[in-house]
This record gives sequence, C-alpha cells and structure tokens, in this order.
Amino acid sequence: MQNPVTSDKIAALEQRLAALGITEADLLEKFVRGSGAGGQKINKTSNCVFLKHLPTGVCIKCQIDRSREMNRFLARRELCDQLDAIREGRAVAKTQAIEKMRRTNRPRSRNSKKRSVADKRKVSEKKSMRRRPGAD
Repeated sequence: MQNPVTSDKIAALEQRLAALGITEADLLEKFVRGSGAGGQKINKTSNCVFLKHLPTGVCIKCQIDRSREMNRFLARRELCDQLDAIREGRAVAKTQAIEKMRRTNRPRSRNSKKRSVADKRKVSEKKSMRRRPGAD
C-alpha cells in the first residue's frame, strides 16, 4: 500500500517540529480504537492516534482519516498548531471564547429569572400609568 502522506509534507513537518523544539522522545504516542462514523473499519481497527507532548502536557486525539499513517501525520501537525497557539497567546483567547459561549448558553439562575421578572413588572406598571384614564 502506498503511503498517503508525501515525503515533501513529512519533511516540512519535521522542520516545523524541529523549529518548535519537539523531539520524538518528547512524544507519547498510542493507537486506540476509533469511534463514530466510518463503519466497521473504524470500529475494529486501532487507527485513532493519541499523541501527548510530555513537557507541556498537550494531548491530541486524531481520527480524521481511516489510515493510521495519515492520522499520525495529522496529529503531529495539530500538535504543532496548538503549541504555536500557546506560544503566541492565541490559545488563551480561544479558551476564553469557548468559556464565553458556554456561559451565554447555560440556563439562567433562579435569582436572575426573579430579578428579570420583577424588572418586567416595574416596566409594565410604568407603561400602564401612561394610558388614558378609562381606556381599560
């Protein structure tokens, strides 16, 4: 079977890893069973790649492709992206954006609802005072 990743891409990835100071000794790589869409091939073979960068503790789990070699390449590329983001401070902004979405989408507290209803009643009473007398 032919390797799904070209040698040019592998060389570029190795240069990127070297530039970030990542060595193969720093990586813990495991192959685990996949899950989700993909059918029998995904569910029966261990082609999902779990990659952990030991010095930073960054974990990547990649199961984009059915090929183990392609998933290894993609996991390393994703690791480089995440370490780049951490060094440039983009990771903090990303986690803050995720947390903000989580806060806005969660249900409101009971006290918050009570305050909101009380404010609506005040506005309603104020508006009812603006009506003409005997309009009811």
